[in-house]
Amino acid sequence: MQLLLQAFLQRIVNNGGYLFREYGLGRKHTDLLIQWPQTHPTQKIVIEVKLRYGNIDKLIEKGLKQTFEYMSTCGATEGHLVIFDRRSNVDWDTKLFQMKKEYQGKEIWVWGL
Repeated sequence: MQLLLQAFLQRIVNNGGYLFREYGLGRKHTDLLIQWPQTHPTQKIVIEVKLRYGNIDKLIEKGLKQTFEYMSTCGATEGHLVIFDRRSNVDWDTKLFQMKKEYQGKEIWVWGL
């Protein structure tokens, strides 16, 4: 799933930015990091990808914490948590959602796919 998202974003980012996969931030790695160097200061966007198998609330809480830590480590201006729902018995109206959450003072977008 991460590679599909990366391939999609690569076409957009190639217009002047950089897309890094499994970007090392300290001793951890964020799934995707986008950098737009033509802005001052450089705009950094963290994207954390998760697969949903069980409880969505626990997954979102864990993902928000991780995304926040990555944002803080690299000084990102934006954070996104993308959750792919692999359950085959759930319709797309349930799987697709977006919401803006606040975690320790930072806004993070949560996307369900």
